[in-house]
Amino acid sequence: QVQLVESGGGLVQAGGSLRLSCAASGRTFSTNVMGWFRQAPGKERDFVAVISWSGVSTYYTDSVKGRFTISRDNAKNTLYLQMNSLKPEDTAVYSCAGTSRSYSISHYSEPNVYDYWGQGTQVTVSS
Repeated sequence: QVQLVESGGGLVQAGGSLRLSCAASGRTFSTNVMGWFRQAPGKERDFVAVISWSGVSTYYTDSVKGRFTISRDNAKNTLYLQMNSLKPEDTAVYSCAGTSRSYSISHYSEPNVYDYWGQGTQVTVSS
């Protein structure tokens, strides 16, 4: 069983940047697809980005394209989300998730394809 622990959240002004990390335990991280999701208060969990096990393929929701970058370091068992040009509407709890299942990259925008999740880290963007 893989366990995920997110870090790097915090309070930032609009236009600022944050880098989220997701540290994974277990030996299967390097072979799993990993994604980032976010959930704002009173809203459903939304897909943010996904990355293939090799890091070659990535896919983003439209609202973060050009601002966020997902990456991974399999040697360190760590997933990252670099967030630039942050907006107040990016405020949410950000969670990482992983799965060993194989789909087309865009299918990983569905939360139910993931097998394990982290607890989340709060990101607050002030205007």
